[in-house]
Amino acid sequence: MNEPVAAFRPLDPGRINPMDPTEMAWWCRELGCSLDALNRAIEQVGEHVSAVREVLHAAHGPGA
Repeated sequence: MNEPVAAFRPLDPGRINPMDPTEMAWWCRELGCSLDALNRAIEQVGEHVSAVREVLHAAHGPGA
């Protein structure tokens, strides 16, 4: 699975498509988070990458 994820690029780099498992795996790798954390962030703020990044960053606390 690593090879397809490594070669993958999202069609819309500003939005996460939670219906695409390959894209979700790519975003987990890109954002350095688990699939569960990514799904929780999307549930909280929607699919826009900047909002998801903020939620994930806040979850790690300052200095993380």
